[in-house]
Amino acid sequence: MPHEARGYEHFGGVVNELASQSTPSWPAERRASGDAPNVIVVLLDDMGFSDISPYGSEIDTPNVARLADEGYRFTNYHSSPVCSPARAALLTGLNPHRAGFATVAGDPGYPGYTMQIPDDAPTIAESFRAAGYATLMVGKWHLTRDSLMNDAADRSSWPLQRGFDRFYGSMEGLTSLFQPHRLIRDNSPLVIDEFPEDYHLTDALTDNALAMIKGVKASENGKPFFLYFAHQAVHGPLQAKPEDIEKYRGMYDDGWDHVRGERFRRQIRDGLFPEGTRCAPRNTEPGCEVVPWDSLSDEQRTLFARYMEVYAASVDNVDQNLGRLIDQLKAMGEYDNTIIAFTSDNGGTGEGGPEGTRSYFSQFTLGARLPADWVSDVERDIDLIGGPRTFVHYPQGWAYASNTPFRLYKGHTYAGGVRVPLILSWPKGMPRAEGESGLRRQYAYVSDLGQTLLELANVPRLTERHGRPAQEVDGIGFGALVRDGSLPALRTEQYTEFVGNRSLVRGNEKLVTEHLPGRPFSDDEWRLYDISIDPTELNDLAAERPERVRELAEAWRAAAWRNTVFPLGDDGSLMRQRPASELRFETAVTIFPGTPTLERFRSNKLTKLRSFEIIARLDAAVDDGVIVAHGDQGGGYVLFIENGRLCLSYNEYGRMHRVSAPLDGPAPLEGSVGAGEGAIRAAFTALPDFAVSVSVSVDGTEVLTLGPVAQLISMAPFTGISVGVDRGSPVDWELFERHRSFPMRSGLRSVEFVPGPKAPYNGELIAQIERDMERTYE
Repeated sequence: MPHEARGYEHFGGVVNELASQSTPSWPAERRASGDAPNVIVVLLDDMGFSDISPYGSEIDTPNVARLADEGYRFTNYHSSPVCSPARAALLTGLNPHRAGFATVAGDPGYPGYTMQIPDDAPTIAESFRAAGYATLMVGKWHLTRDSLMNDAADRSSWPLQRGFDRFYGSMEGLTSLFQPHRLIRDNSPLVIDEFPEDYHLTDALTDNALAMIKGVKASENGKPFFLYFAHQAVHGPLQAKPEDIEKYRGMYDDGWDHVRGERFRRQIRDGLFPEGTRCAPRNTEPGCEVVPWDSLSDEQRTLFARYMEVYAASVDNVDQNLGRLIDQLKAMGEYDNTIIAFTSDNGGTGEGGPEGTRSYFSQFTLGARLPADWVSDVERDIDLIGGPRTFVHYPQGWAYASNTPFRLYKGHTYAGGVRVPLILSWPKGMPRAEGESGLRRQYAYVSDLGQTLLELANVPRLTERHGRPAQEVDGIGFGALVRDGSLPALRTEQYTEFVGNRSLVRGNEKLVTEHLPGRPFSDDEWRLYDISIDPTELNDLAAERPERVRELAEAWRAAAWRNTVFPLGDDGSLMRQRPASELRFETAVTIFPGTPTLERFRSNKLTKLRSFEIIARLDAAVDDGVIVAHGDQGGGYVLFIENGRLCLSYNEYGRMHRVSAPLDGPAPLEGSVGAGEGAIRAAFTALPDFAVSVSVSVDGTEVLTLGPVAQLISMAPFTGISVGVDRGSPVDWELFERHRSFPMRSGLRSVEFVPGPKAPYNGELIAQIERDMERTYE
């Protein structure tokens, strides 16, 4: 029996998984003839509607423009308000909640929050593979529960088990572009102590995609491939290569009002919207406000412009790498018969707040009631913004520009959160008629896109998966609209929901809310717009048409029940309620030198919002080097020995705290644990107001103290625990400059993490699913 049929996840360093196939493969003679098209999806992360030149941007994106000039631009394509739901809908054809993703991947247990693609929902990758395609993926997955990303986890929700032959990228929603915290190749984490100086993730993803394509075509030239290229860019933290940033120096000195105005002018010029369309004014909704650029100080304008230079550079680099992909396809004679879809998962994000942030992670508190004097950011060195030493995001004024001409941002159900660019190109199969603009104005939704790609490639969707009948899809293939722009929209109704923000599109009407946490989920929140003449949602018709509001509100509720939207959550509590299965991660664990970095979520269960102790056991004779490191430039701590001193560095979201003490005597660690062996204990004590203090002792004698300092909460520390080395983005940059990853070559036996009591403000609870299902709709 072949090894993959026996169920092994690992075999000789290569991972295989055979999904049950119920649909005949693509005819071998058609594959051999080269008639079957290749299919590529290029998905960006948090890129707004107007951030590429075919949609009005000043950012240099000639290769995206090349696709648009040869293909088709959709101006009324909608996605989910956030990333994981969009990805699940694209890959399965199901609406996001039915696909298990009401929000970004986590672990709550409600039907719409399973955070796992259903077993009876085949992905388009599985359908392409059943049809004889090579299926390849690079980039961001973000469709696996937090608790199933560690090295011992069941991998049934990982990319290879959901239809991909090859994978290189990150399982999580974000990472550093210079020093990624955890990369996966196929089904296994890569152990990388140090990245090359010139490493850049966007470039590396493209390198791997090209290698995969070349390998397929060299082995079987007629075999078509499906490539899902899910960029980490331009999600925070914003980072870009210095030469790309330099290209945009000074371009954004006139500010977001000027940029938005110029983008809208080009959109009208290019026919994306009809004359008479109004550009939405600056956002004024609570928490979303954008101030006039001219009201800022000179210092603020200089700083804020630098953020946008980095963002533009990152988009530019994506385009450069798209050009590399296109050029390779042309060199191989494959470009004309390759379907390429280029899009974004949601609108530009306001996560950086009104002033931007140096520490991206400190912004995510999941509803925690932080003290009034909580300092979530630190002084910023403008020259470091965009480089490996900062985990930044831009001020939300730039998201306002990114989402031109719409209102609001990622996470909202107004158009700024969900209306994104979509370009489709297939020179051989969908050539543009001479003189045709290539604009497509019909409404389409993210669950339609994957089904459209199957339709265009003439690949049947699997009707079964693992012996079970496949769920019926929600997606509607819109290939006919691509070929004939005069046809009416095929989708006439679509619900949307995220953290209580809701909308329903029916024909030319859109019912939408801007829900404030803590308020009732009532019909009083609804606003009504005619998006055929008011695409920027400025003229509220709700007061004029109350009966229509009630009718559409009832339609939204019916769609919500069909799609397992309830319970509605608006304060992060659904994400703080954790399944009982996580309790096994809250017991002591011993980690030995040479162990791959413990995955981020698994590491944080030992330390987050609780007291904990680290016990390092060492020989009497021990080399200099890192004992244990947890975190990165976004926040973390590292314990190490350097020049005969025991040292602790604590990175408080970018503000560094360092303490050290000498290790005296010929055998300074000998004593408490046993002859020739000693122990270093670091006790982290959770204090009120989200603070922590640290006490480090050697053989029972306290030698170092630190704090109180701010606890690292939410996703920080982001890089997991490494023993005997500081892998990936370093906790302490100055230490990294002296010693790089600073491995301890000998003397370190093990490091034990012992979780202590949770702090009173730790809001994690075991989910009471039946009780909370009662909270639905007033």
